[in-house]
Parts: sequence; structure tokens; C-alpha cells
Amino acid sequence: MNGIGKIDVASLFGASSVKRSLKVGDRVKFTGPSVANAPFQSYICSRGPSVGARGKVVLTFEENPSKVGVRFDKPIADGNNLGGICEDDHGFFCNAGELKLEGGYSEDLEKLVTDVLFEVVTDESKKQPTILFIKDVEKSVVGNFEYHTAFKTKLEKLESGIVVIGSHTMSDSRKEKSHPGGLVFTKFGSNQTTLLDLAFPDNFGRLHERNKELPKASKVLGKLFPNKVSIQPPQDESLLVEWKRQLERDVETLKSKANMMQLRSVLARNNVEVNGLSSIFIKDQALTNETAERIVGWGISDYLMKSKCPVIRNNKLILSSESIIHGLNIFQSVQNESRSLKKTLKDIVTDNEFEKRLLSEVIPPSDIGVTFDDIGALENVKETLKELVMLPLQRPELFCKGQLTKPCKGILLFGPPGTGKTMLAKAVATEAGANFINISMSSIASKWFGEGEKYVKAVFTLASKISPSVVFVDEVDSMLGRREKPGEHEAMRKMKNEFMSNWDGLRTKDRERVLVLAATNRPFDLDEAVIRRLPRRLMVNLPDAPNRVKILKVILAKEEVAPDLDFDDIAAMTDGYSGSDLKNLCVMAAYRPIREILDKEKKERELAIAEGRTPPPLVGSAGNPVNIRPLNMEDMRRAHEQVCASVSSDSANMTELIQWNELYGEGGSRKKAALSYFM
Repeated sequence: MNGIGKIDVASLFGASSVKRSLKVGDRVKFTGPSVANAPFQSYICSRGPSVGARGKVVLTFEENPSKVGVRFDKPIADGNNLGGICEDDHGFFCNAGELKLEGGYSEDLEKLVTDVLFEVVTDESKKQPTILFIKDVEKSVVGNFEYHTAFKTKLEKLESGIVVIGSHTMSDSRKEKSHPGGLVFTKFGSNQTTLLDLAFPDNFGRLHERNKELPKASKVLGKLFPNKVSIQPPQDESLLVEWKRQLERDVETLKSKANMMQLRSVLARNNVEVNGLSSIFIKDQALTNETAERIVGWGISDYLMKSKCPVIRNNKLILSSESIIHGLNIFQSVQNESRSLKKTLKDIVTDNEFEKRLLSEVIPPSDIGVTFDDIGALENVKETLKELVMLPLQRPELFCKGQLTKPCKGILLFGPPGTGKTMLAKAVATEAGANFINISMSSIASKWFGEGEKYVKAVFTLASKISPSVVFVDEVDSMLGRREKPGEHEAMRKMKNEFMSNWDGLRTKDRERVLVLAATNRPFDLDEAVIRRLPRRLMVNLPDAPNRVKILKVILAKEEVAPDLDFDDIAAMTDGYSGSDLKNLCVMAAYRPIREILDKEKKERELAIAEGRTPPPLVGSAGNPVNIRPLNMEDMRRAHEQVCASVSSDSANMTELIQWNELYGEGGSRKKAALSYFM
């Protein structure tokens, strides 16, 4: 056929739909469930009003405008009196989407659209054979009873020389019990009817059997367009590949044309023309009106910045295609950056349920929020960690030559409690931009025999997928202690063996950017094989006086302090305090100004009650400003009387830590004391 007319019937019918909210007094007609909720349902409802029933809105709800109460002219099945405001069996609560304003502009427009559509088709068919294409026919025709009736009448009177093609894409829906694919319904004039079945499955390699039950929409469309032609993807593998490629090219072409129309629309609204606009081919994405305006705006800005004398013709600014391309490049760079920021750990493809469960234990570096600036003192430890951890993770190209400079795979932070070992681990992950996997016994232990080893293996396979990553094991002595410990269960020993074999065994790879960072207060309880896999062992000791000054300055950096606050004096009177103890000291001191305000309020209220006056308003209420005084030395002295050191430098645990550091730690003297003959 020479002439082909393609009309989007759905958009024509959709133009007549009522957009405003229904109000009391509106005359309405029941049209049945909307197409969005049900592609096609029976015209006769099992309960409630039948399609075409007329009535008046008598009840609306402000909190739920989509629900209205309608008093129908005739009794209906399962009707009610709407709470006593109408006769029995005449009332019914309906969804606003199931109703249509009766009479007026809406129905006239629907009738006009249908009549004009077929008048145009009939006139065109007298000149030359004509094709009327209706995409997604179930949305425009089948979804509404009146549309269906009117359309059916027009099809029955269709003249020769006219072909009506209706497409219906089907999805793989278990509720519909249908095969995946699409249907094309075709109607020829002079009682020639054909139905084309286009099978576009979601998974091209899996087609359901043809004897499965079709959904209701397909059955009704089959009656409207009785004949049927089936079109499926090619069965030959090479043809199927080429068919997919052609579909992709078609999609790119459609996207490019739609994007071009969007750009032309924005340019026309802003009185701008572009030379060579047709040469721009945007196929990677579909532009919205907002994105097209941004691209045009960047293009205009680029043109005005580069051009000393802008070209204006017929009151329109004339741009070059290079300016629009510049705006498009900016938009794509911004979009790529936002995509990289939005990329989450949910995008990681896990191989099994163990990796999937451990994925919840992973903390992205942006969510940790601890940097080396938040840690006072420990300068030597921080510098060593930067060299051992951050540099190999950030600059792996520096460690690709030779074998001796391979990145360290295990670091142990040991020392008394409260000295900042966990904070150092968090800061390492943040500064290096590595994913932080916090491993504890609760995350890898299982009541089922053998699953603990699978969880341990999943720790390292997951760490490899999200590398660079830091596997942090806090209190590592509880998980990887000595294997000859009496009373230990066999399952725990197997988990330790699995951990060490995956950590540094035959299955490990040198190029994996995975670091195991362990922390403990009792390094002397670790298994010898674990110590071997932690070649760098850093002692995080109690801070001395200069380091206590640095820690106090970090803790009080965002607090208001009095001029008489002497950090050196505070450091002198806190000998033996850890970083955690110093923070507790400052917290206790910060409560003293608040207690003074509360005590003052209490005395003023008691005095006012005794004198029969109205008590004054509390601080911060009724316009009474909050005025909390700065911290002073007296606050620190009083807090020092209440907060003591949590670790004794003369304890047996500290002595063992120092001796272990001498034997195995970084910078130890390696001098072993002579053992007596009797042990």
C-alpha cells in the first residue's frame, strides 16, 4: 500500500479524561476499573454498580479524594444507604478513577474524536489504501466499555481499502497465566480480519507453550479482530542475534528522534536556532524537558562566553552545533559523576547466601566519617599506617615491580583499652577510600555444622569483589586465639583454619587489594599462625603528656573554653589516662555549667513559690535565651576527682603488653630474658 496513516488513538482518547477532583453534586457515570489497574475486566461487575450506571456524588473525603460516595438512580447489587444519606441499595463507595462526569464537554469530545478519526481514515482510503495503526490497543479501546462499543461499531462498517492494525504487547505474568510475548490485531475492510501475534519474550530463550490460556484482554481483542497471525523471534541463533541488534538500533533511532524533538521544542521556546542541529545524534539516553533546558542553557552560556558579537537573526539567537555539544558533554559528565556517587553496595553480585548476608556488614568509606584528624597524637602509628595501608590501596602501580614491595596483607594494632585502635582502623578505611568489613563472631558463627567455614570463606570472596577493602577484626584474640586452648569446640577450630587458609593460603592472589586489620588488648593470646600472618604489629600505647595535650585539643576543638583553660596542666594531672579516659573527663566537665543552670532555676522557682510569685520561665523557653558559660579549669579539676584512669600502668596486663611488644612488636628490642632451669 502506498499510503500509511499512523494515529496514536490512546492519546486521543486520553485527552477527554476528566482531570479535576469530583465534588458533591456532580452527575457521574460508572465506567468500571481503569486500564492502569486492570487491563481488561468483565463489563458486568459481580457486585456494585454495572458499567454505565448513572448517579450523583453525595459524599467526598478531604483526606482521600480518590474515594467518593455516589447515590445511583437505580438500585444496585450490594448497595447501601451511605450512612443514612440516601435510600437503601442506591448508595455505593467508588474510586474516582471508575467514574466519569456525565454529559458536557467530556462525552462530546470522546464522540468527536471517534467520529473524526474514522472520517479521516475513510477520506484517505478514497485516495489510496490506508493503514490505521493503534499501538497498545487494549489501553485505548478495550479498557473502556463505551470506547469498545463505539469502536466495534465503526469496525463493522469499515470500508474496503482500509487496514486497522492493533498491537498488544504481553508480559510474562503468572497472574494472567499467559506466555510472554505480544499480540497484533488486524482488521481489514470488507470483513477481512486478521490477528497478528508478536512474541516478544522477556527472556528470548524461554517461550511458553502455545496451549496456555490467554488473558481476558486477548480474548476480547480476539473477538474484535477475529483473525490472527503469529510472529515470533527467529529460532536460529545467528538470526536471533542479528534480530536483537536490529531492535537495539531501532531503539537508538527512536531515542535520537525523540531527543531531537525535545531540543527543538526548548530552542523554539527560548527563541534560539542552532546551525547543524540535525548532525547531533543522542542515543544513549532519553532527554526530558528539564535536561534539554539544562543542555541548551549550558550551550548558550558557552556561546556567549566565546563570541564577542553574537549572531541574531529574526530576533533569534543563532548558535553553533559545537555549543550544544559542549552543553551535552557537561550534562553527561555531571550525570556520570552522580551515577558514581549513587553506586551502592547493592549493585554487587553475590554468589551465594553467605556473601549476601555479609554484605550488610560492609560499610562504605563515605559512611564511616572518621579521619586521621579526628585522632589526636599517635603520629608515628598514623604515618606507618599511611605507608602500609593507604599507599598500596591508592597507588597500586608503585607496588607492581618485584616481590619485596608487595602490599602488606595483615596489620595488628595492640595495646591497652581506649587508646584508639578501632578509630585508627576506621580512619584507615576512610582515608584510603576502601570498603570497611567489620567481622565479629556473631556475623560468621552459625548453629549449623559447616556453615561457619562457609561464612569465613564468603568474607574473603566478598572482600575481593568490593576491593579495595579492609577486613577489620576487633578483639581478634576471641576469634583467632590459640588452637590448643582446652575446652574449645571442634567447629571453632575449623573456622580458624578456614580463616587462615583463605587469608594467606593457596587460594589467595597477590593482586587482590584486601587488607586484614586486627585489633586486640591481649596479643599474647593469639595463635602463632595468626601472628605470622600479621607481619606488621603496631603497639598503640597510653599517651604521654605531649600526646595528651594533642588529644585534649582535638576533643575540645568544637567546644567553648575559657581563657584560663591550660591544656598542659590538664595533661599533667591525667598521667596514665587513655584517649577514651580523656574524653570521659571532658564530658564530665561539660556537664558542670548545665548543672549550675539547673540548680539556679530550682532555687529561683522555690523562692518564687515561697513568695507567692509566678515562677520564672525555664532557660530556652518563652524567649529566655540559653547562656551556657565556657569550660574552665575548675570544671576540669572537679571532673578529675570523679573520672579516673581505666588502665593502670603497673598492672600485669600492661607488663605483658610491653614484654610482647619487645618480642614481636614494631621496634622491639628482641631481647629475651634468660629463662630459669625450672619453668
